[in-house]
Amino acid sequence: MINNNVYGIDLGTCNMKVYCKATNKILNEKNTVALVNKNQIYAYGDDAYAMYEKAPESINVVFPVSKGVIAEFNILQIMLQEFLEKNIKGKLKGAEFIVAVPTDITEVEKRAFFDLFYKSGLKPKSVLLCEKPIADAVGLGLDVNEPTGIMTVDIGADTTEISVISLGGLVLTDLLHFGGNRIDESIITYVKRKYNLVIGQKTAQSLKETLGAGIPGNTETMVIVGRDVVSGLPIEMEISGDVVYEAIKDNLNSICNSIKMILEKTPPELAKDIIHSGIYITGGGSQIHDLKVLFRDITGIEINTCEEPEECVVRGLVKIVSDNKFKHLAFSMKNKILK
Repeated sequence: MINNNVYGIDLGTCNMKVYCKATNKILNEKNTVALVNKNQIYAYGDDAYAMYEKAPESINVVFPVSKGVIAEFNILQIMLQEFLEKNIKGKLKGAEFIVAVPTDITEVEKRAFFDLFYKSGLKPKSVLLCEKPIADAVGLGLDVNEPTGIMTVDIGADTTEISVISLGGLVLTDLLHFGGNRIDESIITYVKRKYNLVIGQKTAQSLKETLGAGIPGNTETMVIVGRDVVSGLPIEMEISGDVVYEAIKDNLNSICNSIKMILEKTPPELAKDIIHSGIYITGGGSQIHDLKVLFRDITGIEINTCEEPEECVVRGLVKIVSDNKFKHLAFSMKNKILK
């Protein structure tokens, strides 16, 4: 009998993705909580994110996951339980959960991801963990068990993970504490320096998504509203794609340099496989226009993108649990706790 009571969970800094095997659907919600009275949940998910940068002092909007690890354990646990019970019609008690964890984190931080579900009111049958780059590659439809080198670059909100995978394990990996949020901050800083205009994080994000590009030459423009530093009044201004490119190019080059460093350390036989199959870029940050052109120009290697790149990890998780060929890629921390 096939168990359909399986959930793949990818807790990102910005979004949390939950894949339900029974319905074959992915729930994608902002990983944000609005608190009142210090620790009382007022709203969560997309509703809480709508309050970000707009809430009065009495409402504190927090992101429970920071730089890939859990920062607000109790708040995240309560929010997850409420979110799952509200959105999933299936039976949650006795379910199997598989959770994606970043690679370069400590055993204690990994255990926090495990305890989040294992010690919750959901009473799961089992909780398994899987390293994100491996789930990412499986979600791309690649066979990670083969003795072939696969290189993935997962650009998230707070982290960028560059990994080389072969025979179901990580040969090389580098977790940069750097991602889409840092790119947004660079846009805020650049616009303030060049135009004396203060803009918010959400405005910077929409500039990045609309006008951001890996190579110069984007002639499109976008009208934004910010606060003039000199007069202190809100004003409208038209920003061009070239301005956004200037703001983000150093960040994108930093990712390129890290990719080159990993390639330099890659054993020659695996490097041959990577040149043959190309580099796979995933994560929300990989959707910046012409990013693949920039990476290809700098590395000389073909770059592969995919549909819905931010959902790759969560799709891979359920495949790992339900396909015996991949089951050994997930691990439990239950035995470690009993010691």
